[in-house]
Amino acid sequence: MTISPALGALLGGGIGLGLWLVLRGWTAPAAPRRPWPGRRGAQRRDLLKLLACLAAALLGGVLTGWVVGAALTGIAAWWLPRLLGPDRESARRIARFEAVASWAEMLRDTLSAAAGLEQAILVTAPLTPDAIRSHVVAAAGRVQAGQRLAPVLRDLADDLADPTADLVLSALVMAAEQRARDLGELLGSLAKAARDHAALRLSISASRAQARSEVRITVGVTVTFALGLLLLDRHYLIAYDSAAGQLVLLAVGVLFAGGLALTQRFARIPEPQRFLTVAAGSGDRTVEPARAAGVDS
Repeated sequence: MTISPALGALLGGGIGLGLWLVLRGWTAPAAPRRPWPGRRGAQRRDLLKLLACLAAALLGGVLTGWVVGAALTGIAAWWLPRLLGPDRESARRIARFEAVASWAEMLRDTLSAAAGLEQAILVTAPLTPDAIRSHVVAAAGRVQAGQRLAPVLRDLADDLADPTADLVLSALVMAAEQRARDLGELLGSLAKAARDHAALRLSISASRAQARSEVRITVGVTVTFALGLLLLDRHYLIAYDSAAGQLVLLAVGVLFAGGLALTQRFARIPEPQRFLTVAAGSGDRTVEPARAAGVDS
């Protein structure tokens, strides 16, 4: 049975959209308790990217006349730019570590001038690095509006969603709710730990650059070879026009995608578990690691 290019494109686009929705629902994080700055822009970018991938799937279906070809083209258009492009997630993490460290040092220096914790947050908020400034400024605005400091800091921890930020914010929460011992010294130690973490991540990212380059070369050669056969020697690929050929092509695509996924998984740096989070079944958040770090009740 032969499939027309238009029908192949339509079916391939539907398969690609279905697979994307399944993967998105499987891997997407839980919805945040409230939207953070820039979330609408991220959703708009994801929508535009989805439309571009559907267009790529339709184009792949038209060029190949294969349902599986259309689906693989759409999935590749969604996944490969993230896999082969710059490691923006690692760069964002490193920038956030550095920003948290800088803010902790600012708070330490402001507190040493005999300023209160609330006043220190209000003074340092506009001066924080770009990676966390919008979050800290929003939190400072809520404090200035008269909201209690501890809940604002807990909400800030949820917005940042970063284990390193939890270390600093748990110390601030304990200081706001109870009695802090040597808070300035503790903030200095936490800032140093954040900078050490950032330096370690930077070193690991540099060592991963070669592996990412090798993956780019492998994918580039494979895609170029496939396009060359499709455009220059279409008769060589006629075996994939049958239903059995489509199954074989699907198996090849799954194996290739699985190999790339394993490569990406091996290169991923596991993140430590957050601890300043909402406990299951209650609205309380735990800050015991801050107590162990030197904040006394």
